[in-house]
Amino acid sequence: MRRKLEQLLRLAAVGLIGAQLAAFVPAQQTDDYVPPPKPDAVAAAARFIDPLDGKSADELVALALENNGDLAAMRKEADAAEALIRQAGLRPNPSVEVAGTRQTNGPDNSRMVQAALPLELFGRRGARLKVAVREAEIRRSAVAEKERLLAGEVRSKFGESLALVLKLRFTAELLNAATDNLNLVAAIVREGRRAPLEQNMEIVEVNRLRAMFEMSIGKTEVAMFELRNLVGLDPNDPLRLRGDFEDLLGDLPTVEEASASALRERPDLNGARLLESFADAKIEQARVESKPDAEAMVGYQRMQSGFPLQGFDRSGNLSPIENTMQFFTFGVRFTLPVRNRNQGMIAAAIAEREAAASRREFGELTIRREVSSAYAMYRSAARAMEIYRVGVRDQAAANLAVVRQSYELGSRTLLDYIAEQRRFIEIESSYIDARLETYLARVEILKSASMRELTNK
Repeated sequence: MRRKLEQLLRLAAVGLIGAQLAAFVPAQQTDDYVPPPKPDAVAAAARFIDPLDGKSADELVALALENNGDLAAMRKEADAAEALIRQAGLRPNPSVEVAGTRQTNGPDNSRMVQAALPLELFGRRGARLKVAVREAEIRRSAVAEKERLLAGEVRSKFGESLALVLKLRFTAELLNAATDNLNLVAAIVREGRRAPLEQNMEIVEVNRLRAMFEMSIGKTEVAMFELRNLVGLDPNDPLRLRGDFEDLLGDLPTVEEASASALRERPDLNGARLLESFADAKIEQARVESKPDAEAMVGYQRMQSGFPLQGFDRSGNLSPIENTMQFFTFGVRFTLPVRNRNQGMIAAAIAEREAAASRREFGELTIRREVSSAYAMYRSAARAMEIYRVGVRDQAAANLAVVRQSYELGSRTLLDYIAEQRRFIEIESSYIDARLETYLARVEILKSASMRELTNK
């Protein structure tokens, strides 16, 4: 054990001496340095942003409302409900019964035709029509709710994609600066004024930024694929964005005004109210169908009868004894609710009405909470964004420039510069995140209050 420890100490001493000698490697050993390529920050962002021909958030929302497959299916279901309204308003068909009898081995036979028409007493047709109308209104409300959620999701994904593009462009610009700094360090090392270790450290930092750049490209592409899916585009369809995070601190209605708008306009809350009306209509229909109903009947009957004997007619000739009679029949058939009076249907509809009322009350409470939460998130994010913009970013950039100049003059180490650079990266990323959070909070306000600016409809 002691011998192994001595060997380890000997190896450590040799490594330390080697590191000290490496600091004095002659400059000519770094002559094989090849400057790494620098990415074009403008070209990297241009893959995803086009200030002239790109799609704005409003255009993407309109495209999604037109092309989204799930929304199109819900619209078809709403159309089906409209057709059911027409069906519910139709009167029942009359029925016709044709019958006859014939005596076996005898002359008696009869034929009868009878028609029956359901009367739908006590407003059965009106109650059925009201249920169909309420169901169609619920489906139309579901379509409006899907449009609200889809528009909010598209705007949020637009903001997330835009933030990723900004980070991509910032990473590319920072990678360019780091590459320039690496070239400067390599030149100083070749002159023998700095140790090759500093060049290696800068190479590591450049490669780290290059990895960040590649990761940023991947995240941005994934976000753009998701955005294409939301708006109903093929993954291979071209799509570029147009817009920025400016004017995030524009005028907004007060919390009270937004809450009033939400309680008045939110499709999900209107759908909850319609469910109450739908339950009321089902209660009315169940009670109407528990009352008697009737069918009016009218018919014609022709009966021929006789005896297996013969008699004399008026002319004195023998003829069969038979007679033909014709009848006109009429009447009313009643359905009497003696055993089945729709007790279960009425009780179920009443329970559904109470459940719908509870959902509506809870929905109103939830909407007020969503609006208040959206405003609280917006105020906090806006303050953070302003702090970063006014009191952090510019000073951080100035600090980085000072540390860089101090390093070039020899009063700071490369580690100091790298640490300050990483701090600057973190600050700039946090500033972009703060802008994104402010944007998402504004979208959440529009969505929670169901404002027209959300869907532009």
